[in-house]
Amino acid sequence: MTTIQKIGFGGGCHWCTEAVFQSLLGVEKVEQGWIASKGEAFAFSEAVIVHFSPEEISLAVLVEIHLNTHKSTSEHSMREKYRSAIYYFENQEEVLSCILEQLNSEFDHELITQILPFANFKPSREAIKNYYFSNPKKPFCETFINPKLRLLLERFSEVANKKSLQHLMN
Repeated sequence: MTTIQKIGFGGGCHWCTEAVFQSLLGVEKVEQGWIASKGEAFAFSEAVIVHFSPEEISLAVLVEIHLNTHKSTSEHSMREKYRSAIYYFENQEEVLSCILEQLNSEFDHELITQILPFANFKPSREAIKNYYFSNPKKPFCETFINPKLRLLLERFSEVANKKSLQHLMN
């Protein structure tokens, strides 16, 4: 029997983040919305909750993909709305710290991505859920999401769902 775990990711627009994780083998479900943590990160920020099978895709690979598909090394004026974060559930904090420490050397600048406890979730309204796969020809999707999905095909082809990304492979 497959065990399903979950992890939260925030960084950029949740339409982009949702599309990236929907395009991976081993990801069972992606919930798009806003996540809040505790302390200074109590305000809701655009994010997704990813439900995944660790037998098919590891937490380390998910984190690596997340760090490479948003601006995980730069601060900007919209960081409260687009917090670069990994929101953990049950006993994941230490593992995530080790993963980030190992991956930090692969980037030209220091990672700013925070590891935060999950506290609360507000789902997006139905009209914008599954945004990319409902609107792949929209200019926003072609400009901002397609490059991230092409990166999946190039750098993470072993876990990219080529069937769902067929339209980018022509």
